[in-house]
Amino acid sequence: MNFILFPWLLLGVLLNAAAQLLLKTGSERISELHFSWANIIPMGLQLITSPHIMLGLFFYVISVVVWIAVLSRVDVSIAYPMLSIGYIVNAIAAHYLFGEAITTTRVSGIFLILVGVYLVARS
Repeated sequence: MNFILFPWLLLGVLLNAAAQLLLKTGSERISELHFSWANIIPMGLQLITSPHIMLGLFFYVISVVVWIAVLSRVDVSIAYPMLSIGYIVNAIAAHYLFGEAITTTRVSGIFLILVGVYLVARS
């Protein structure tokens, strides 16, 4: 992989990870969502009036644009595994932001992801 493109790939991954964190924050700040036909309009209004949800969706859109640009220059078999960096970012951020546990099993998984990303990037 061209290392000049790596920052762009990483930007796409980080935007995607940030979008997940914003959507989680937004979902915690609105009332519980009940999926039914009768509730579709009130639920939709809650979603579109949530700044965290809207910012999260905006980050998703930007990450898709960045991702398309990256895919136009990098093999998908190289680029796609790099998305797993987002799992690492979100596990650490969720620990600090939401108090989610980082267990020994999760740390082991994160280590394996790092090894895998390194191996794929070097291929």
